[in-house]
Amino acid sequence: MDFALWKTSKPGEPAWDSPWGRGRPGWHIECSVMATAVLGDKLDIHAGGVDLRFPHHDNEIAQSEAYFQCDSWVNYFLHSGHLTISGCKMSKSLKNFITIKEALTQYTARQIRLMFLLHSWRSTLDYSPDVMDIAIKFEKTLKEFFLTVKDLIRSAGNSHPKWTADDLSLRDKYFASKQKIHEALCDSVDTRTAMDNIRDIIGSTNVYIQERVAAKAQAHPALLQHISLYLTRMMRVFGVIDSDESIGFTVGDKSGNVEETILPYVSALADFRELVRKEAREVKAANILQFCDRIRDDVLPNLGVRLEDREGQPPAVKLVDKNELMKEREAKLQAEEEKRVEKERKKREIEEARLAKERQMRVPPSELFRSQTDKFSLFDDKGMPTHDHEGKEISKGQLKKLEKLYQTHEAKFKELAAQNGNALPNGNAS
Repeated sequence: MDFALWKTSKPGEPAWDSPWGRGRPGWHIECSVMATAVLGDKLDIHAGGVDLRFPHHDNEIAQSEAYFQCDSWVNYFLHSGHLTISGCKMSKSLKNFITIKEALTQYTARQIRLMFLLHSWRSTLDYSPDVMDIAIKFEKTLKEFFLTVKDLIRSAGNSHPKWTADDLSLRDKYFASKQKIHEALCDSVDTRTAMDNIRDIIGSTNVYIQERVAAKAQAHPALLQHISLYLTRMMRVFGVIDSDESIGFTVGDKSGNVEETILPYVSALADFRELVRKEAREVKAANILQFCDRIRDDVLPNLGVRLEDREGQPPAVKLVDKNELMKEREAKLQAEEEKRVEKERKKREIEEARLAKERQMRVPPSELFRSQTDKFSLFDDKGMPTHDHEGKEISKGQLKKLEKLYQTHEAKFKELAAQNGNALPNGNAS
């Protein structure tokens, strides 16, 4: 070990009188004294950045164990990885640091928590828009999962269907992932692996739901409830959910259960709209269907309600943050506009290509190659090139290809003339 217990203070540094002269404590002993003054002569967990592992923490151990005459001053050392920006360690000197307050102006606290949970605390984490996009997508996956499951459980009512082979298969996958999550958290709080398994549970459940819907069969409500309650509890443990909501995230403020209050009314409206749509389809009343679409796309999103029409099934009713729905609506409108613009662009390209082809067909065969002065310099009476732009004679192989192009164009030129009543495109009679 190599450390100084007491150092002479430099100008401007704090200083105290001591038997060794006026000075200050060394860095390592300073931390050892502060830690033991607050926590005593035995620490359970001591944390710090990975760069403090050596020499700082090793020196703290040497000092403290020598002073307290023990062989285990700390039970567990936790060394976290660095947080970097664009591959560089955060540093005030590099002016590449960002405060939590600044980060919260761009992202929510939940999204930032998810970013950290999706990475190992022992590894370097590069803070960037791409990394945050992963966290935002994971948040959306969680939200959509909880909304879908709550709707299915609500639609099932008090039914208690028998367990099918598909139900049991999902149950087994769910239990296996639960065990992996437990093992990951017991293994040095490996949240990254835990979150990967949570993603697997959601993926398997979504596939199960899609298959049940496609088969027009009911997803087992008790199984869905068990899975969603477990995931909600895990998100609450991770600090991602801070409410007492039984399943998923809180909608609106936390003063009451908004879903229990509002959903009965919204569901009644959704059922009535579905009956109207059914009648409108039978009598082919397109204007009525448009009104129904307007309720789904324009009216309800402004109230924080997402209505999802499902073929052969009642519509799904989901309460979502109004601002989130407005962003979804704006993104949808923008995508539709981009699609329309792209369609118009392709339409123009096709028309321009058609007109260019038609203009090319109107060129007399004798003039087909004469305009290509960057390639040819001399031509025969028929307009066929005889020499290239450097004055060299055209080879027999190349001349054969040019003759084939000439014949093809001549045939199209005569075909166009026939369509114009045997009047050649240049106005001459054939």
